[in-house]
Amino acid sequence: MISLTQALLGGVSGIFVGFSLGLIGGGGSILAVPLMVYLVGVPNAHVAIGTSALAVAASAASSLAIHARAGTVKWGCALVLAAAGVVGATVGSHIGKMMDGQRLLTLFALLMLVIAALMRRRREHGGNPSVRLTAANAPKLAGVGLLTGMLSGFFGIGGGFLIVPALVFATDMPLAYAVSSSLVAVLAFGLTTATSYAASGLVNWPLTAVFIAGGLAGGMIGVKASHSLASKRTALSDVFVVVICCVALYMLYKSWV
Repeated sequence: MISLTQALLGGVSGIFVGFSLGLIGGGGSILAVPLMVYLVGVPNAHVAIGTSALAVAASAASSLAIHARAGTVKWGCALVLAAAGVVGATVGSHIGKMMDGQRLLTLFALLMLVIAALMRRRREHGGNPSVRLTAANAPKLAGVGLLTGMLSGFFGIGGGFLIVPALVFATDMPLAYAVSSSLVAVLAFGLTTATSYAASGLVNWPLTAVFIAGGLAGGMIGVKASHSLASKRTALSDVFVVVICCVALYMLYKSWV
């Protein structure tokens, strides 16, 4: 069970993460764990990771349905990467559960700084819109899938900002297609990680429910806002990068003191 305060804060956190995902198109899920720990007050880092992994998977499923209807998902490439990544996520989640929670949060903060750098460098990529799964790119997709899956499982994140450049690297697909296709892997990784943590009793189900509800509401608001603020998306992304860096530095400070 959770208190009324935790339920409200969990819903607000979900709204913020969903809004950022809908508005900017990625990166928001990296804030799920620190929000769980430092705002909602989940005392166990492993429970925060397991809970956020399930919430991120639900958000990815909702977004994937929208992109699939638009026809921008390269299913063959995405499924190969996701299949290999599920193996990696299984291994990564088991390793993560064995690590001390405070040390895990420290490493998580360092990863946030890396992701902030990736977001800052992200630029539109032309690529080949007719790309498909071939014998030439399948091994690359499996290799990067295994690696991104391990990182996703270890930290309990969706991993979109790792998966998107991995898809571009392996197939040279346009960035828009990579963003859409990455959601297949984000969904698969999130479910794999959440299943592993749930089997160990490390998922707070009531908190997951309110976080998902908030995320769905925030996502719809964010998508609508993204249309009216499309011309300012780069500036918004830069602001979000600053937020991620500040949260990461705060986490490192808490870990050191």
